[in-house]
Amino acid sequence: MELIENLTEILELLYGKDKKVIAKQLNRYVKLLDSFNDKFPQNEVYLFSTPGRTEISGNHTDHNLGRVIAASVNLDSIAVVSKNDSKKITIYSKGYSEPFKVSLESLSKIRQEEGTTNSLIRGIAARLVELNYNIGGFNCVMTSDVWPGSGLSSSASVEVLIGNIFNTLFNEGKIKNEDLAVIGQWAENNYFGKPCGLMDQMACAVGGIIAIDFKNPNNPQIEKVNFNLESHGYKMLIVNTGGNHKDLTDDYSSIPAEMKSVAKVLNKNVLRDVEPDVFFSNLKVIREKVGDRAALRAFHFITENERVVKQIELLRKNDFPMFLKYVNDSGSSSFKWLQNIYSTKNIKEQSIALSLALTERFIEEKGEGACRVHGGGFAGTIQVFLPGKYVEEYKNYIKSVLGKGTTMVLQIRSQGSICLN
Repeated sequence: MELIENLTEILELLYGKDKKVIAKQLNRYVKLLDSFNDKFPQNEVYLFSTPGRTEISGNHTDHNLGRVIAASVNLDSIAVVSKNDSKKITIYSKGYSEPFKVSLESLSKIRQEEGTTNSLIRGIAARLVELNYNIGGFNCVMTSDVWPGSGLSSSASVEVLIGNIFNTLFNEGKIKNEDLAVIGQWAENNYFGKPCGLMDQMACAVGGIIAIDFKNPNNPQIEKVNFNLESHGYKMLIVNTGGNHKDLTDDYSSIPAEMKSVAKVLNKNVLRDVEPDVFFSNLKVIREKVGDRAALRAFHFITENERVVKQIELLRKNDFPMFLKYVNDSGSSSFKWLQNIYSTKNIKEQSIALSLALTERFIEEKGEGACRVHGGGFAGTIQVFLPGKYVEEYKNYIKSVLGKGTTMVLQIRSQGSICLN
């Protein structure tokens, strides 16, 4: 209990100084520690927190080595952990009846594990060994308030969390958070079986608002962006529109695949290596070889990549009204050109499109605000920027269609993945 009581200062760094929020978080850690003590011997324990993230601009650009703006948020995955002097990892996670168990005796990919948390654990351990870092067994109890399937990157948060556990327990904290992000992405690509980009893991790992340029994927350029949303009287909201995330892997993977097919027509591997003038002057050939949807998705990449540069500059200049215009432009491009608003396999389910329509109507009536699809798309969440004075009205407005508990006001968290003690 003494461990928890000494955490108030660092909890304020992670969650703000609101006394009710801090009390709630203290209780959250106490419950997790009690759960750990019920399951494992009393050893020296470590506390970890890794935030979720919000994508501010650069929708589906990272996997083709584009630019993005992202930020860590005040929702996180937390864990209580201790070494166990073995080569076995046991993780209990809230919401799962059975623990995840992985033996480090074998780090080869197991095909039957694809798509599971076990595959991520094994993949992270395998990559650490390949990079000449240390690994070992540990016991863990974790929980997360990052909405699954929300575009807030619950999986990336967990990946970076696991990486940070290995880093703290066995590597004296020497691995940079940026490198933990790359390791998490590698595990998701190669062991979990999802062809994700690097934005999610990087934003969860680093913290704050960051601009990332992925042109060199082995050394992405990361710039902290000093901007205070609330100084403009605005709030950032995430709306869970519902929708079914089952069987959407093909929809997600088709986007990077089609973008890369356009690059291949132009003798490049990724779209970042294609000059805009070359793309537009070869559109006829691109259409003939890979089709119109691939061409449109490439169109989105090129214009979205340019838009991110403009938005970074606008944030530097503190020109928030013009920044919001580009937020809306990003949403429009995702809807029309990228086409990740609903799955063509289930056209009756278009919760994102409906939520955007309702939100645009609300913003038009008020004359202020912006909205866009958030994250991977097809189902899940939208992002909304609104003046604080309209937030409660908007929440009631959208609740009438989507139901209670679908809207969350987010705050930007300055700290990325961290060991608290």
